[in-house]
Amino acid sequence: MFALARTVVYATLFIGLVLVFLPGRVLAWSGVTSPPAIRVGQIAGMVAAAAGGALALWCIFTFALVGKGTPAPFDPPRRMVVRGPYRFVRNPMYLGAALALAGAALYYESAALTVYAGAFLLITHAFVRLYEEPTLRASFGAEYDEYCLRVRRWWPTLDGGVRTR
Repeated sequence: MFALARTVVYATLFIGLVLVFLPGRVLAWSGVTSPPAIRVGQIAGMVAAAAGGALALWCIFTFALVGKGTPAPFDPPRRMVVRGPYRFVRNPMYLGAALALAGAALYYESAALTVYAGAFLLITHAFVRLYEEPTLRASFGAEYDEYCLRVRRWWPTLDGGVRTR
């Protein structure tokens, strides 16, 4: 239960900073305001943002309940997490966050927020390659290597990682 409490605190801080505060600053800096009317683009943006947020939250709670840890690098899961959305793609939390950002960019019709979402993905990719993957390989060894053979880093496998490359 303590892992769940830690997860809620860390996730709130991460989501608050990366998915709410910084995008809000980007929108303010670029002079973008809320659209005067809700059109198809805004509805699509809301759906994408909600789907991305739901995916990210599913990942966060999977880390706490299955992995007995948090998404924070300084308090990682104690067990390797290969259930839930991690069964289909190795980095679903980042994909959910990127989808939420892309949805916000679509809602606001903001090129600046689109660039922010792209930068988020590039920085995340570098973080995954340079820190997360080596750390997971050192922590979980062959189990992680086998997982990497079954499940792709960024592109979901719809067969739940049954196939091999």
